[in-house]
Amino acid sequence: MKATIWGCRGSLATPGPATVRYGGNTSCVHVRTASGRTVVLDAGTGARSLGKAILADGVEQLDLFLTHLHLDHVEGLGFFEPLFNPAATVTIHGPRPDEQSLEKWISTYLSPPFFPVPFERVPARIEFIEVWHDRYVVDGLAITAAPVSHPGRTVGYRLEEAGRTLAFVPDNEPGLDPEAALELATGADVLFHDAQYTEEEYATRVGWGHASLPDFARLVRTASPGQVVMFHHDPSHSDEQLEQMERDARGLCVRDDVQLGREGLEIQLA
Repeated sequence: MKATIWGCRGSLATPGPATVRYGGNTSCVHVRTASGRTVVLDAGTGARSLGKAILADGVEQLDLFLTHLHLDHVEGLGFFEPLFNPAATVTIHGPRPDEQSLEKWISTYLSPPFFPVPFERVPARIEFIEVWHDRYVVDGLAITAAPVSHPGRTVGYRLEEAGRTLAFVPDNEPGLDPEAALELATGADVLFHDAQYTEEEYATRVGWGHASLPDFARLVRTASPGQVVMFHHDPSHSDEQLEQMERDARGLCVRDDVQLGREGLEIQLA
């Protein structure tokens, strides 16, 4: 597997001179499996550029795994070019709603008044798989979905192939539930995990669904992943602030290999 970040900002896209080094696009990661299958994790604003690249590569079948339906994780859908390729098949995996269906919520978002083109006119073939606490296999890629600590129906994912494991948990508040996401993160070769707030910021944001650095560090120490990528950067944090948070996180995790997610970062799981 190879994972490439196309967006790692949280809550709101923040382009501009203060976010150049780590990027302003919201959550989107491209995974190319060993078998050559295209997998996309979340469809934030980073999905726009990724979709262009996928179309240029001639990919006509892909799996899109949505962690939840907050706008920063789906707002790139309407600009994701594979959806507008009549030859493409896009399978959307996402959390099973309490009401309606995943297809209903996605089609509502991709229709007026929220989007100019009605969903039924999107030309790609779109299939839906609803998940909650599930394990299944897609073309040799073992998928574990599990609920995490975040407002609304939200899951994280664990992808396993050829003895290598990637855990993707962009939104999680371990301060409210220390056990949340441990099933997904423990022993993973690479862990992408929410690290949005400093300890001081979190004191006024309890219940918002995101991790403080001390809680992030406790989870990392317990889960012991091989590599750790800080994800879901707060829209108010500049590159310099993020770099200070990275230094603080390394001290709290007691390891020097914790790194900030940044657009363009590639991680090869050989």
